[in-house]
Amino acid sequence: MQLNSLGFPRIGRLRELKFAVEKYWRGESSQDDLLDIARELRATHWRWQADAGVSLIPVGDFAYYDQILNLSATLDVIPARHRGEHGVDLDTLFRVGRGRAPTGKDAPAAEMTKYFNTNYHYIVPELTENQQFGIGYEQIFEEVAEAQALGYQAKPVLLGPVSFLYLAKTVDSEFDKRSLLPALLIAYGQILARFAAQGVEWVQLDEPILALELDSQWTEAITQAYQALASSEVSILLASYYGSIAHHHTLVAKLPVAGLHLDLVSAPEQLAPFVATLNATQVLSAGVINGRNVWAADLDHIAESISSVANDLKQRLWLAPSCSLLHSPVDLDVETQLAPELKQQLSFAKQKLSELSKLKQLLTDANSAQSLEIVKQCVARRAVRAKAANQDVIARVAGLSVADYERDDVFTVRQSAQRQKYKLPLLPTTTIGSFPQTPAIRGLRGRWRKGEITLDTYNEQLRQVTRDTVERQLKLGLDVLVHGEAERNDMVEYFGEQLDGVGFTQFGWVQSYGSRCVKPPLIYGDVSRRSAMTVEWAEFAQSLTEKPVKGMLTGPVTILHWSFAREDISREQIATQIGLAIRDEVVELQNAGIGIIQIDEPAFREGLPLKKSDWQYYLNWAVNAFKLSAAGVVNDTQIHTHMCYSEFNETIAAIAAMDADVITIETSRSRMELLNAFEDFNYPNEIGPGVYDIHSPNTPSVDDIVALIEKAAAKIDVQQLWINPDCGLKTRTWDEVEPALVNLVEATKQLRRKLS
Repeated sequence: MQLNSLGFPRIGRLRELKFAVEKYWRGESSQDDLLDIARELRATHWRWQADAGVSLIPVGDFAYYDQILNLSATLDVIPARHRGEHGVDLDTLFRVGRGRAPTGKDAPAAEMTKYFNTNYHYIVPELTENQQFGIGYEQIFEEVAEAQALGYQAKPVLLGPVSFLYLAKTVDSEFDKRSLLPALLIAYGQILARFAAQGVEWVQLDEPILALELDSQWTEAITQAYQALASSEVSILLASYYGSIAHHHTLVAKLPVAGLHLDLVSAPEQLAPFVATLNATQVLSAGVINGRNVWAADLDHIAESISSVANDLKQRLWLAPSCSLLHSPVDLDVETQLAPELKQQLSFAKQKLSELSKLKQLLTDANSAQSLEIVKQCVARRAVRAKAANQDVIARVAGLSVADYERDDVFTVRQSAQRQKYKLPLLPTTTIGSFPQTPAIRGLRGRWRKGEITLDTYNEQLRQVTRDTVERQLKLGLDVLVHGEAERNDMVEYFGEQLDGVGFTQFGWVQSYGSRCVKPPLIYGDVSRRSAMTVEWAEFAQSLTEKPVKGMLTGPVTILHWSFAREDISREQIATQIGLAIRDEVVELQNAGIGIIQIDEPAFREGLPLKKSDWQYYLNWAVNAFKLSAAGVVNDTQIHTHMCYSEFNETIAAIAAMDADVITIETSRSRMELLNAFEDFNYPNEIGPGVYDIHSPNTPSVDDIVALIEKAAAKIDVQQLWINPDCGLKTRTWDEVEPALVNLVEATKQLRRKLS
């Protein structure tokens, strides 16, 4: 039996890649400097995997921006607006992700959306009806040679051809993407031939769409693809993850591949049927270590569950994480401030490789002293977990009634009360919440955390930042203001730090998109609110202006999904606990005079199970968690929510059931295409479709914003519309933000005059 790694995080344990990329973007270092740091990171990560006993080192999991974008470049699928005269290079990829033309002028960035049900965002490939494929970018071949030069046996990792088509979008005309499959397979064949010429023996092709409920045309595409690739001179490991593929068992069992990887964390029940239909030479890669969470595995239980399979398959069994470790922090060894009882519960990417080694030890020699010590550690961890229960929280959840989830009156009654109270103009303008987290703010926070300044000094300087933020908004002419969130490090981490049952790491960063990383909280126990979390800052900002200032909160579903949550109780129970904590904050904000409160739920859709047949159960409890958090207020308190990077068509009824008075959404990159769902559904409440893509440094023109608002007004009653950016502005600079908001306000004024 051998150990298998599907992929490793590339950001570095101290986010070295993030800082190197951003330094290059700012013009403070050369591309050679960036490439040197990347090369050092790859060498380190390859060495860790080899030292753990992984014999086939994954290559192709490294990307400077996004691995799907890398594949688009490899296949020569790069939008013309981003191409330079000399083909595709690293700067081309950055232009695609950040929105630049080769001339340096603005060009719309490629669409970015969530990768299946994760918090990772990928750059959506753009395909035209007569799309040509080839090999247009050499990074993966260069990295194969690089790994081989260091003495490793490289296993290239690529998204499979059918999943690539499935995740891509068509542009310029409507056509069936599957018509491109024959040409795409020729290009994949060329890529596999290049690998074979380099001496590669195994290639991992990921087909995560197998976890979806595919129609017959897509399943036929799977069959067509792997029959076509069967003649290649490399062995193909077909990998699936994020869910069960047992519903495609008959299809997959017939595919001519040398090996199959199964996610046995999300779907352990699929092991037996697939083992039964493996042929005599096929390898099974068993994904038994959770690649998406940070909790140490119960290795003794895992060993017991697969021991018979290990005895039957012997060398044909590969032990693996459930998916790529991209979704895991890098290295627990650098965490020096965690409580020992919490740290012993954790396992990051590097440690998960060690867990694979320990699991192999248990399976090969269960009675050795080393194996007995592994079992002893597992038992001790479970005992610590059992002591974390908070009976008060458990009793409060048990005592909830149906009435606790409902507002006092229907939306039309609330809307009338809110309009009478606030008297906002047609097309009211606002922002999503955060304003730039400048180097000065981050430096201030760093000095406070290091003890170099007192809490009083820290808060007074943050109050000055808040004053400045409010004054800037008043000068811009926005209608509903925010305090800017200068005191917040992250929209989830900030709240987690103030909730019982939640812990934090120093360096537990994971990549979200591009160079953007997040550090998810650790939900290890029952969750409750200790005291007010945001009231003081909201009250202070409101004292500076007569205009309404929104209270800004993160919703229970997003806090859950963007945390590493405990696994001993259901996610529904955890969301309900968090919903009660947020509800307490909402009521206290209202009582403090904050009449507009935004409860952000950008992760609402990403929690959907991959199979539509499982959706309704999730949607029911996710909607209820949000409603629980918002239902404690009176009619004239206006509840907003925000969602981004979500396809709304199939969940619009559930979003309406959340019953937020106003929903703001990301729509600018899709040029308002996402609003089709709201047009067809006749969404009853108010809505703010984003008219400014904050993930790009580009400044939208007045004309462009006017055009987007007019497209929105063609689909949504203008009386329902709000005008806002796509998302929070913390990652941008004031030099980028203020011109964009000036144009946003001016475009709104022009349309008000026109519509009045």
